[in-house]
Amino acid sequence: MKVFNTLTKKKEEFVPLEEGKVRMYVCGPTVYNYIHIGNARPMIVFDTVRRYFEYKGYDVNYVSNFTDVDDKIIKKAIEEQVSAQEISQRYIAECKKDMAGMNVKPATKHPLATEEICGMVEMISELIEKGYAYESQGDVYFRVEKSHNYAKLANKTLEDLELGASGRTDEETARKENPVDFALWKAAKPGEISWDSPWGAGRPGWHIECSVMSTEILGDTIDIHGGGADLEFPHHTNEIAQSEAKTGQTFANYWMHNGFVNIDDVKMSKSLGNFITVHDALKTIDGQVLRFFFATQHYRKPINFTEKAVHDAATNLKYLKNTYEQPFTGQADSDQLQAFLDKFTAAMDEDFNAANGITVVFELAKWINSGNYTAEVKEAFAKL
Repeated sequence: MKVFNTLTKKKEEFVPLEEGKVRMYVCGPTVYNYIHIGNARPMIVFDTVRRYFEYKGYDVNYVSNFTDVDDKIIKKAIEEQVSAQEISQRYIAECKKDMAGMNVKPATKHPLATEEICGMVEMISELIEKGYAYESQGDVYFRVEKSHNYAKLANKTLEDLELGASGRTDEETARKENPVDFALWKAAKPGEISWDSPWGAGRPGWHIECSVMSTEILGDTIDIHGGGADLEFPHHTNEIAQSEAKTGQTFANYWMHNGFVNIDDVKMSKSLGNFITVHDALKTIDGQVLRFFFATQHYRKPINFTEKAVHDAATNLKYLKNTYEQPFTGQADSDQLQAFLDKFTAAMDEDFNAANGITVVFELAKWINSGNYTAEVKEAFAKL
């Protein structure tokens, strides 16, 4: 099985840390509103990856977090005059409903940032002790220049980043030793949710939470870390820097990133107002159709969400459902069936190419509808 590793920019043979088992962490959403279809893509992509590992007999420990403390959550709470916890709990519940609507399996564990504050404080303290971080006016920052191969994941260099940040003059930059250093802990502002720490009341930076949750639940090194392409920099870049600074170990052996979602050939963006929430989409689109639509394009490529593309996905999925609902009584050649299964495996083993895998499923459906109806065939069809 080959996996495209974003870190090395090439396909590599998948070799798990532990035979027959996969440790996998996927960054989840920040829960300040309904998730949009851009959030839905990684959920569906990595659920498919997980399911394929399970299809092949692996035991998958799949962890995906909810970021339940963040500037956007705090802003929403202030606007509605409720607590940040009320906002996050509301939209975690809505997110889980949307995930169920798209047939996305719950993760083995869905940790919350607010439940891991102690672990974050401990990790930050250790990074300070090792000289990788420093306190400044109640904030704590990571010394990026001490990180080995910083930003390699995003194909950037520290020199380029420092050059780009050299003109910054804002208040936070003035507190940093280097403009590219990133926050591990943020001093509390009046009225904000906060926790006690050795540096005063405050809350964790965004990047530290995933490092803590991944290492505490899955270990210092994991097999796969995944998320959307927008997370390569700075989020995943900073996760690598701080995690490896703390543990001295490789953080993740394989990095996987899915492509963006475009709406009618335009990149989906809240600033453009062309984003679609899953909550609204599921009012008119069957969740299985939405899931099937995302599988029609290789996960690493951008996908274009259009009315026609979704309609085509609905039509094609209906054909597969109708095939499955036929009375499976008759005979079939087991060798021919096995040939389809082998072809499907070959497609999926090539960096989880679900688009090619679905092509094989349609070929199998055509063969079934030509008169090959047996219980064995139906079971195999269902698994694919």
